[in-house]
Amino acid sequence: MISTARLDLLPLQTEHAAEMAEMLADPALHAFTGGTPLSPEALLARYRRLAAGSPDPAVRWLNWVIRLRDEDRLTGTVQATIAQAEGSAEIAWIVGTRWQRRGIAREAAQGLVTWLATQPVRTVIAHVHPDHHASAAVATSAGLTATDEVHDGETRWRLRLP
Repeated sequence: MISTARLDLLPLQTEHAAEMAEMLADPALHAFTGGTPLSPEALLARYRRLAAGSPDPAVRWLNWVIRLRDEDRLTGTVQATIAQAEGSAEIAWIVGTRWQRRGIAREAAQGLVTWLATQPVRTVIAHVHPDHHASAAVATSAGLTATDEVHDGETRWRLRLP
């Protein structure tokens, strides 16, 4: 678990799927990433795959749900895919529509990057759609800087850790 001032980042478990399916049900959450909300059953199957871990032993899949401690509610997720040979971690975050504009994504991403700095990770990477200004603000607050690199239509953001 990773804790911040208001949040607990809890390792993802299949038991989180029902509450998370409700939180992720807004189609607007997929405006920049594509796709549609998963049904509770499909999300449960996805969480089972994620919980099983990467089939590649050189890659670690780390997934957390974001719990807003004061309200005891799950509000989103953060994740890191660590490529151990490169010492890099690709991170992502999502916060449910009703929980946005409260600094939750910013705080969760900062907590994740702070934790990654304690791991054998030298570079943190995020991919942000160029029109997703809120997500760009989250990346900036977590210490990442936009690069000139574009991958699948998204700008690559990077932070080199000491």
